[in-house]
Order: sequence, then C-alpha cells, then structure tokens
Amino acid sequence: MAGERGEHARWCRRPRMDMMRAMSRGRRKGPLRRGWTTGACATAAIRAAYEALHTGRFPDPVTISLPKGEQPSFPLSRVAFRNGEALAGVLKDAGDDPDVTHGAEVIATIARAAKGTGIIFRAGPGVGTVTRPGLPVAVGEPAINPAPRAMIADAVRERAHALGGTADVCVTLSIPGGEVLAAKTSNPRLGIVGGVSILGTTGIVIPYSCSSWIHSIRSAVDVARASGIHHVAAATGRTSEAAVRALHGLAEEATIDMGDFAGGLLKYLRRNPLPRLTIAGGFAKICKLSQGALDLHSSASGVDMAGLADALASLGAARAVVDEARRANTAAQVFDAARAAKLPLAELIAARAREVALATLAGGTAVDVVVVDRKSAVIGRAGP
Repeated sequence: MAGERGEHARWCRRPRMDMMRAMSRGRRKGPLRRGWTTGACATAAIRAAYEALHTGRFPDPVTISLPKGEQPSFPLSRVAFRNGEALAGVLKDAGDDPDVTHGAEVIATIARAAKGTGIIFRAGPGVGTVTRPGLPVAVGEPAINPAPRAMIADAVRERAHALGGTADVCVTLSIPGGEVLAAKTSNPRLGIVGGVSILGTTGIVIPYSCSSWIHSIRSAVDVARASGIHHVAAATGRTSEAAVRALHGLAEEATIDMGDFAGGLLKYLRRNPLPRLTIAGGFAKICKLSQGALDLHSSASGVDMAGLADALASLGAARAVVDEARRANTAAQVFDAARAAKLPLAELIAARAREVALATLAGGTAVDVVVVDRKSAVIGRAGP
C-alpha cells in the first residue's frame, strides 16, 4: 500500500513523474521539515478515541510513542460520541514532502468488542481493502500496513492498562476523499480498492526520501508473483509504459511504474525473480542504464556524452558526427544525429542496457529492453 513518500514500508502509492519533477524544481533552502505518516496519525486518533470511550474526555493534543522513541503530539481535528462509539480525527501533516495524502483527515472510530476478540480493524470510507494476494495484509482486510497495526495495538494496550480497560475493540479508519486520492497511487493497480492505505514503518515522513517509490515497486513485484504473472514490464514514465503495454499486450497489473529506480527494481528481482522482465524508457534514461547507472534521476546520474560518442563511433559514424556528439548538450541531439546518419544507436544502447540489467539480476530472469520516443514509438529493442 502507499500514501506517503517518506515511509520505508509502504504498499500502495503509485508514484507519478510529476512528483519527480517536483523533486527537481529546487528544494527549499535549509533543513526540510519532516512530517507524519498516515499510520502515526491513525494511532493518535485511535489513542484519543480509546481514552474518550473510557473516560468521556478526549485528550487534545494527544501524544503517541513512535517505534524509535519519539513522542510527537497531534491536535485533534474533530471529536464525537455516537451510539456508544468514540470518534477522533487528525489532519495529516507530511512536512515538506510532496505527499499525496498531505492535509487528509484520518478519522478513527472505536467501539467495544466482545471479550477475547482483540483489535478488529475495519475500513471506513476512503480507506482501501486488499483484493489481491501478495501484499503484507490478507485479501479482504483493510489496507492498514503491519507496522501501523502494531503501533495502534501498542497504543490501545497501553491505554487499556492505564485506564483499567481491555484491548478488545473494533477500530474503523476513514479518510474523507480517500477514493479520489487513491487514483493518484498504485492502489488500483495492486488490487487495493476503495481508498488509500494506512502506512508507515517509523511514523515519520522524511522529505524526498523516495523510499515509498521503491516500496511500491517491490509491492508490484510481489503482487505479480502472487498472481502468477510471468512477464512484467517496468517503465520510466507513462509514455514508455503505454508503448510497452501495446507492444507486448500486457495488462495493467503486469506493468510497474519504475520511474528512475532501475536499481531498486533489479535488486529486488534478483532476490525475488520473475521469469521475464521488459524495461522500457526514453533514450536518455536507457542511455544512463546502458552506462551502468541504476538511479536514473538527473540529480544522481547524467549521460556520459563522450561514451555516447564512442558508441556512435563503434557503429561506423563519420568523424564529424562523432565530434558533434562529443559537443552535444543532450542525448536527444546525439540520437537525432545517429538517426540522420541511419545508424542503429538506440538498438546498441538497448543492448548495452540489457547487459547491465542482466548483470545486476545475476540470472533467473529473461530481459528485453525497449527504447521509446516522446510519441510512444519504439525506436530501439534488445532481447527476446
């Protein structure tokens, strides 16, 4: 599930290229402000609602304990009693991270449950339900990640001990507008329906950490494996994804929004192999991969123009074309020169990128690489 960028155990959020563009537009000078995960917000709302259920009073602000010992306090956005239940809400603050759930309200409703049942989790409006195997929560369960479940259980047990109550409660979590937010995440593709997920390993969102994107890639691989999908395609963006789906006739659940994290995908597949992988991307991104880069973002790697010129030379390009390539500002300029000279540069780059991918995977997965232009046309291929 996914919802926050800074978490290390997220499932569902489908990262978009506009987020990567936001990352590269220039970050605020000085330290970036951290935020709180949906799991931390849910824990705070549940702790407040549990206390109110037993004392008739909502603590506001409410303080919780995070796994690493931090004890943040959260103001409540709403409180209510109804039909023997207590309800509390917390507005999520993701800090300076471009988080899709920033500003969302996490609402917890608690009711007493029969003795011995423990904590029963239910998905209210805007919180997703798992419908496919392969995720850390069973099919049919609310999309509440294991780490937030543990934080919530600890908070309930602590309050139960302090107030002389029991930990037998039914907890319903809701996020108004969560169904709309979920469309911006990986949830629909991963089979999480009805809303976003409750996430977070540490409870803290680290701005621009990109861990959520990596985790969504891993989740997509896990779902594909559990669903018996043998061929997946990982694309750097929407254009290349559309091209590779059309090329291979793949369903949406067999495609992975890899973004710039080729290394994150390949290293996870090395430990959790699938029979076949197609990597698809634009010329510049695949150039970086062909030159050994596994993080394809502009802040982490650049195209080696001299190396690209040498690749042209190996194809028999005229000296003037090679010299022009060495002076080029972009990979696109070099590709245009190669196309004008009718040289299969994109094919060569695809072949070299495939070699890098195979070496990183270290066996177990067949690989083909597809290079796509901005109009979604395939301009280079390598592999079976």
